[in-house]
Amino acid sequence: MITKNQKLSLTCDRLGADLEGVCRHEGLAVFVPGALPGETLDALVVQVRPQYAFGKLLSLTTISPDRCEPFCPVYAQCGGCSGQHMRYEATLKAKRAQVLDCLNRIGGLNLSDADVPVTLGADDPLHGRNKTSLPVGGTPQNPMLGFYRRRSHDIIPITNCPVTMADLNPVIAVLRRWIRDCGVEPYREETHRGLLRHVVVRSNRKGDVLVLLSATSANIPEPERLAKMLAKDVPGYAGLHITENRSRGNVILGDSCLRLDGASFIIETLLDREFEISPLSFFQVHPTQTEKLYRQVLHFAALQPSDTVVDAYAGAGTIALCMAGHCSRVVGLEVLPQAVESARRNAARNDVHNAVFYAATVEDQLPKLIAEGLQPDVIVLDPPRKGVEPSVIQAILEVRPRRVVYVSCHVATQARDAALLAAGGYRFAGCQPVDLFCYASDVENVLCMVRDE
Repeated sequence: MITKNQKLSLTCDRLGADLEGVCRHEGLAVFVPGALPGETLDALVVQVRPQYAFGKLLSLTTISPDRCEPFCPVYAQCGGCSGQHMRYEATLKAKRAQVLDCLNRIGGLNLSDADVPVTLGADDPLHGRNKTSLPVGGTPQNPMLGFYRRRSHDIIPITNCPVTMADLNPVIAVLRRWIRDCGVEPYREETHRGLLRHVVVRSNRKGDVLVLLSATSANIPEPERLAKMLAKDVPGYAGLHITENRSRGNVILGDSCLRLDGASFIIETLLDREFEISPLSFFQVHPTQTEKLYRQVLHFAALQPSDTVVDAYAGAGTIALCMAGHCSRVVGLEVLPQAVESARRNAARNDVHNAVFYAATVEDQLPKLIAEGLQPDVIVLDPPRKGVEPSVIQAILEVRPRRVVYVSCHVATQARDAALLAAGGYRFAGCQPVDLFCYASDVENVLCMVRDE
């Protein structure tokens, strides 16, 4: 029996879904962050549950050849990354194993090792992330901007982040100076008091930078002063926006935003298409890797010139518009009206005339369109982490498209939905993990299911 504060000598067998080491003691799984497969170690038990326990790595007896020195000075505390203590190639291997495990254990697809290819990694895993959310804490006299500590909402102050595309150092320096000079009160979760909650930085490969403030009120002190400071000190500064968020939960952004200065959006190019990145819009976090992802979507879709395609959960239309040149018609479904407006502007910007976008939930609009006679040849799914609603799966099984291409950053829910498609007459035709979250534990996976004839 394992007890809290017990010291254990363990051997790490594999990596878990959060890139933590998975060991076993007396038949019980013990998760040890920082441990790597093949290592022998001593760990202190910090939490015990009926089916597993968590341990804190104390020392290593045998060291894996995959172990390396983290390149970020706050890696040991910061919750943003979980794989800097291992070679980048080892994180790719672990993400591939995660995809295979989920598709078999949850999806019941009975895949072999050969069915899941190597994760497509980044040529340069650093400086690729185009969106960064920095919680704000401390006091007006000593403000803190950074990331949350692992498994907490304690803020670890930073000056920069090596995995982000934008140089955060001048943005953070300006915001700290403005907070001090103007007496801006950082938000405190425990009391639900204060003004400034988060600073979100969005960028593109050209070097343009948008800054979005998340605050409990849109009335902030001296916004013109802040805009001038950003324009003077932040290379590539393009615009300043604010979103009002009065909720008590963990949601970072409000439902709308107000432009305080500069541009309403910046532009990113994917597969020779131009797309708006506005402050609140969803956009994949690593554009170079996103191009690899979308090429894989096109490969699995195997489009024919006469095909009708449904892009469910279409966001700002990135997938739909990349597919539009390969088929007859694309129908995009997206619940957020702002995203649909962006998708329509993106279509016009790229001179695309065979794509139409509906502002509605997929579970409401897809069955309605099918009842009205829509007969898609290919359906692309790119849902949020919770996966696809059962009614959407049912609509797919009723209309029976030739192929379903499913993009997901949460393989567990993707596997759950794949099991329902398989039970309804679809079979696995391939998948491809893609690393959009370098040195973090998440993995994007493209799954293709084809109709049994």
